[in-house]
Amino acid sequence: MKDRTLDLRAVEILQKNDRGLYTVPTSGLYPYQWNWDSAFAALGFAEFNLDRAWTEIDTLFNAQWDNGMVPHIIFHRRVDGYFPGPDVWGTNSVPASSGITQPPVAASIVRHIYDHDPGIGRAHVERLLPKLVAWHRWFHDYRCEAGPCAVTHPWESGRDNAPDWDAAMAAIDTSGVGEYTRRDTAHVDASMRPTKEDYDRYLAILYFGRDHEWDEAAIRDRGPFRVADPAMSFILMRANRDLADMLERFGQDRAEVDGWIAELEAGVEDLWNADLGAYDARDLRTGDFAGSLSSGSFLSWYGGLRDDRMLDWYDKVAGALPYGVPSYYPQGAKFNAKRYWRGPVWGIVNRLIAVGLADAGHADRAEQLRERTAELIRKGGFHEYFDPEDGSAAGGGTFTWTAAIWLAWASSSSGRAAA
Repeated sequence: MKDRTLDLRAVEILQKNDRGLYTVPTSGLYPYQWNWDSAFAALGFAEFNLDRAWTEIDTLFNAQWDNGMVPHIIFHRRVDGYFPGPDVWGTNSVPASSGITQPPVAASIVRHIYDHDPGIGRAHVERLLPKLVAWHRWFHDYRCEAGPCAVTHPWESGRDNAPDWDAAMAAIDTSGVGEYTRRDTAHVDASMRPTKEDYDRYLAILYFGRDHEWDEAAIRDRGPFRVADPAMSFILMRANRDLADMLERFGQDRAEVDGWIAELEAGVEDLWNADLGAYDARDLRTGDFAGSLSSGSFLSWYGGLRDDRMLDWYDKVAGALPYGVPSYYPQGAKFNAKRYWRGPVWGIVNRLIAVGLADAGHADRAEQLRERTAELIRKGGFHEYFDPEDGSAAGGGTFTWTAAIWLAWASSSSGRAAA
């Protein structure tokens, strides 16, 4: 299919998934507003409707908690049958939401959208800056106390069933979870989704947070899952840099944010696994590395690190398969080409890695990754993720963030501005 035809199809998908003030990732499987999905949606809308892009971001931050946290799901309206819904989360927030967050790509995307048209964007950024600062402060208060950024639930990472979490998940007691009915496997083949054992553990972690009324100190000190995540750390590091830049442009003090950047730059060294020769997740309860080379390991350049210790690994992994960076090392024993974050390739992660590579001076690699992602979408369409071996579509269809990164980056007609 020609790129111009795909451009029009991508716009159609964003409009189809538009619910007026927010966008769903795709109908059926994900019927609410998701945090980083929504930020990517705004990235796509900015290519043809700046006002709609700003509305997406404004709606997301209208759900911000008093403590600064921006939740990973906002339940704007009830959708019967979705599990786990607002009653399960029990956050008592208004609007109803989950009790955890997601990777903070929003600041970087806000900066990108602002640069499209500073005249239109100025009032939006002025309103958003204190909210972004409050969210990032929440991360540094409640997720970065050990140096790098930790996640307290695999869903918080955005990479739900990545092998990065296997050892920490294995230690979780699921005896009190009880019976429940999943709805995701009614929309997508179960072989492409997390397992029943994964879900039992997800719910055990959720119930702990709910039982402790989402008290961050209790979750930090006694929660069943706390793993330092390279991807979350590098995304937050990049977001801090973009937030500091916007504060400076708007004549505001950036010193606090610069301090966070320095803390993360030092902290991510705790995630360098010398035995693996790569950045690796680390269980903060045990101190053990996961021993997992995942796509998140390659976001160091995106975070702003300029050392090239990951470059040999990148060339090996990106050269092993035709469509970019799979979510897990393709020669690893846990690799599964179609099961969610245990092997499939994701267009959004390819884009983040490519932006980082370009920033670090590896323009040829970045452009090759863009071209491979474009070919993947031309072949498989706008799906949630793809088999990295044959490029076949997997997960949900007509997916918002794949359409968005096509318009903003992968398409031959895109300006491919970095964010």
